[in-house]
Amino acid sequence: VRIVESGGGVVQAGGSLRLSCATSGFTFGDYTIGWFRQAPGKEREAVSCLSNRDGIRYYADSVKGRFTTSSDNAKNTVYLQMNSLKPDDTAIYYCAARRAGYTRYDYWGHGTQVTVSS
Repeated sequence: VRIVESGGGVVQAGGSLRLSCATSGFTFGDYTIGWFRQAPGKEREAVSCLSNRDGIRYYADSVKGRFTTSSDNAKNTVYLQMNSLKPDDTAIYYCAARRAGYTRYDYWGHGTQVTVSS
C-alpha cells in the first residue's frame, strides 16, 4: 500500500493550494479517503473525508466553504482544493484511507507541509 501526498507549499493568506493524495495497493472504490492536519503544538485534526463508495463528503467546520475534496478514480487519487487560505491553516496535511464502513484509518501518508503567511 502506498499513499503519497503532494502539493503543499508556502502561500499568502487568501491564496489557494491543491493537495493530491495518490494511492495504490488497495481497492480504491471500497475506501474512504480522509485529510487530516496537524499544526505545531496542536492535536491532529480531521479536515475532510470522501467516501469513494457513495461520494459522501465531510468537512470540518473550520474549512467548510473554503476546502473541497474530490477524486479521480482512474488515477486512484484524491484532491483537496484549498481556497481562501488563512494563517491558521498552516500545518502538515496527511492523507489516510479506511475501508468503507469502518472507523479506523489503516493507511497513512507521510504528509505535506502547508504554510500560509499573513
